[in-house]
Amino acid sequence: MGAPTFWDSNERAQKHIAKLNGLKKAVLPVVAFHKKVEDLDVMVELVEAASEGERESYAQELDSNVTAMVEELDALEIASFLTGQFDRNNAILSIQSGAGGTESNDWADMLFRMYNRWAERRGFSIEVQDVQAGDQAGITKATLLIKGENAYGYAKAERGVHRLVRISPFDANKRRHTSFCAVDVVAEITEDVDVEINENDLRIDVYRSSGKGGQGVNTTDSAVRITHLSSGIVVVCQNERSQLKNKAAAMNVLKARLYEKKQDEQRAEMDKFYGEKGEIGWGAQIRSYVLQPYQMVKDLRTGVSTSDTQGVLDGDLDRFVNAWLRAGCPRHRNKEIQMEE
Repeated sequence: MGAPTFWDSNERAQKHIAKLNGLKKAVLPVVAFHKKVEDLDVMVELVEAASEGERESYAQELDSNVTAMVEELDALEIASFLTGQFDRNNAILSIQSGAGGTESNDWADMLFRMYNRWAERRGFSIEVQDVQAGDQAGITKATLLIKGENAYGYAKAERGVHRLVRISPFDANKRRHTSFCAVDVVAEITEDVDVEINENDLRIDVYRSSGKGGQGVNTTDSAVRITHLSSGIVVVCQNERSQLKNKAAAMNVLKARLYEKKQDEQRAEMDKFYGEKGEIGWGAQIRSYVLQPYQMVKDLRTGVSTSDTQGVLDGDLDRFVNAWLRAGCPRHRNKEIQMEE
């Protein structure tokens, strides 16, 4: 940054600064952890040198510090796996209910709540870009913008089909039902990434935004639906009162989805070339949530499971996300992952 020519191009300088800041965020926690290890060595020496009466209190403090450091080391290890080009970016997470009407719509609403709680747990912020209400209950689809450091790196583990098995609260005969919802996750693309969009390939519709139950929440045509004709991708945004802001947000989501589509096509070609089998894709079931006749949530990619179904639905997803990252899913899976309870 001290070079005479560093600021000749402000755009290039900002890219270098952003890269430097990213490296600092990755390195500084490791440096701080190393300092804690040194402090722990000193504490061990104190315990060894302490009198019999002092040793017990020192040992308790030492045990507490070791436990905290093991948890911190685990978090640092997981963060070290987030090396993808866009892992540090915000995430755009979409939920789409499957066939099954009210049952699937209610399941989509449960997932909507689960991901909101998960984001809160991780300290991410959320902007609801779009929610489409079901006819009787739940939602048919929703789009969330999850903002925060490494939001996409973590959220991408949720991409796939989620299956729910339970006694239906909508069935008077109390029969067991199976419902499916698809979750898609793409990275929010920054302005320096070039994604060409031909405006002649877009159909833009505007209409009044609506809330749950179909009631209107705005008296102007502020909601925006953009259809990318050649790919068939449809994006809706209605969270802002301004049509211009909704259009900008919808274009941002469209850009991200088109980029991800291109990346998926390239990955598919590579997998075909190398003969890789078993890729986790949009249509693959990744996790099963059984509420009746027993309680179990199981990730079908890693084998990780838990009987704490309520905790999972309240946003406790880290055991699944971390195991997926450790396994290097979908490539180079570790077949012997330890179950993380």
